[in-house]
Amino acid sequence: MSLATLHTTEHSNLPAVSTILFKAKAAHKLSFEEIGEHLGRNEVAAAAIFYGQAKASPEDIEKLADLLFIPQQALEDHLSGFPDRGHSVEMPPKEPLIYRLYEIVQNYGYAYKAVLNEKFGDGIMSAISFSTKVEKEVDEDGNDWAVITLRGKWLPFSRF
Repeated sequence: MSLATLHTTEHSNLPAVSTILFKAKAAHKLSFEEIGEHLGRNEVAAAAIFYGQAKASPEDIEKLADLLFIPQQALEDHLSGFPDRGHSVEMPPKEPLIYRLYEIVQNYGYAYKAVLNEKFGDGIMSAISFSTKVEKEVDEDGNDWAVITLRGKWLPFSRF
């Protein structure tokens, strides 16, 4: 299995701790699935911590320090604050996989909106009260299929 790594020259907007975390991840040959299991979190949530896109709890910091052999204080100094989300990807994205996710919303965004409005009324799906998972399916012909589940709380618009 290949492991995700970080090329810092391509990610100039990521926090400095990302480099530390990714180097330790590579040194210990850990997948995000394994890190997530150690944290008791979803693998996407674990990866989001590495990219500065999710807040690490004190327990997350303690477990990451233990798993990756990084001094806990060093992680506390970098991960105890609030994440600065939304800066790591330029729009439109240039990385092909991220662009394809963007393209899905570009091509089907209004269709999703229409169906969601018909089912739930006027509102939005939360990206804060939110969870996601990534699964791999293999069809009868041996083709790999990516299954991404997005689960967000429905937030109706308030009348004022």
